[in-house]
Amino acid sequence: MPYPGSVYSAKCSARDALALISGKWVMLILPALAEDPMRNGELMRKIEGISQKVLTQTLRQLERHGLVSRFDHEEKPACVEYSLTGVADSLVSTLKALDRWAEINFPELDAARIRYDLEKDDD
Repeated sequence: MPYPGSVYSAKCSARDALALISGKWVMLILPALAEDPMRNGELMRKIEGISQKVLTQTLRQLERHGLVSRFDHEEKPACVEYSLTGVADSLVSTLKALDRWAEINFPELDAARIRYDLEKDDD
């Protein structure tokens, strides 16, 4: 009998899905690809601060797990586009909402961190 899914169970592979999608770069790449399929260079320009190595590794990981499709146009110079799969489409609205939450609430989070650090420095 298959094990019923519960993220609270150590036996549930849904935890692997949570670990995958909770990465900072994944949370930025997937919503970016929701706009349109993109080439590697377009993603690099869109997502400031990501290195080429990390972008490539993350795209491969997303492709491996069925969240991103890679389409090679087989042209010279190389032209490869990345797009979301259907299962990723079902996730993107949640990630976009989380992105917006972070954009709205970062001042309060920054202030709390500063207060905490100042209080701990006094100890």
